[in-house]
Amino acid sequence: MPTRILPAGADPDAVRSLTTLLSQLPDAEPQPPVPDSTQLVDALARLAAESVDELPEVVVVHERIGPVPALELVREVALRFPAVGVILVTTDASPGLFAAAMDSGARGLVALPLSYEELASRVQAVAQWSTGVRRHLGHGASDVLGGVGGTVVTVSGAKGGVGATLAAIQLALAAQASGRATALVDLDLQTGDIASYLDVQFRRSVVDLAAITDISPRVLADAVFRHDTGLALLLAPADGERGEEITDRAARQIVSALRSRYEVVLVDCGAQLGAANAAAVEMADTALLVATPDVVAVRAAKRTVRMWDRLQIRKAEETTVVVNRHTRSTEIQPALVQRITGTALARTTVPANFKELQGVVDAGRLHELDSRSTVKQALWALAGELGLAKTPEGSHRGGGRLRGDRGSVNLRRRKE
Repeated sequence: MPTRILPAGADPDAVRSLTTLLSQLPDAEPQPPVPDSTQLVDALARLAAESVDELPEVVVVHERIGPVPALELVREVALRFPAVGVILVTTDASPGLFAAAMDSGARGLVALPLSYEELASRVQAVAQWSTGVRRHLGHGASDVLGGVGGTVVTVSGAKGGVGATLAAIQLALAAQASGRATALVDLDLQTGDIASYLDVQFRRSVVDLAAITDISPRVLADAVFRHDTGLALLLAPADGERGEEITDRAARQIVSALRSRYEVVLVDCGAQLGAANAAAVEMADTALLVATPDVVAVRAAKRTVRMWDRLQIRKAEETTVVVNRHTRSTEIQPALVQRITGTALARTTVPANFKELQGVVDAGRLHELDSRSTVKQALWALAGELGLAKTPEGSHRGGGRLRGDRGSVNLRRRKE
């Protein structure tokens, strides 16, 4: 059986040279190369969704790839697709880089300029390893991959006070109630309020993972707070200035580690853009932007979308706006918000009814919000729309109670 090899790199000339050499290897079947980290992960996710057997045995990552750095990309592929062997191609073949590549999950390292003999030897060894892993996993391989391919959803506010944290919490509760292992992360690092909304006294926070280069399941479990609802909470630091310790690299590692352990990962990114939440938005399968139907919030949403696009974090059409505090009488309706921002629009709108929320918000018991609440019904229906939970038959936009059925839809982001 031929060895399927997927090359990935941003330098067209280097990738062309690599593909040519790969095509000369015996029993090799090079796939069309992918130019960046996002397309690589998305391509592997699509193949894994069909079957483990559809995945290539070998992925060859060129050191010049982006936007995710090569070693971090290797780590993410190794975590999410453990039956795929990754080879890193680099000009630096020093022992230090070799050790770092192995720690990230690479199965081999090939030095530039490329040598046919070295490349052939490494590809053959990695392909044999991949085949052995799949044979060992057998029919359970799909279950293993399912556990490491959790859905990541970020919730950002167009500006402060639009209800992004409330939305993130209720979406996470809906996913957890559907029987899906769910983590809720507070990356609003200076002003995060998830702990206050859920009446949590905590000792550890996301900052405790900032300096750890290899986040093992045990280390992750020590940092996570297990809430009474079953949610796994990774909270913002009590001292806001410590949020600066979370770099974009640390955020990517944390989100990847959570994705490998939970079926659903909800990330509250707040309204301020920093390195950490920018990395989370870029990695997310679905990025939600919460806005209220007023001129100031809609302008802020448009500003945010344009900034994300300029910084190559996310394109407008890959962002979904959620309209909160919606009323029929307001002059700004959801269709107008979509037209102004150029984004996708959630079909579910969240009604304006703060009286339902005031008691549980003041008590810090948002998880005890009455199921008859129209706000809760709308947000849980939104969870169904996003594929985080299953919406009951007959439910309608902004209403309907969600039962504890396992969700069946897994939305994946695809970049052009």
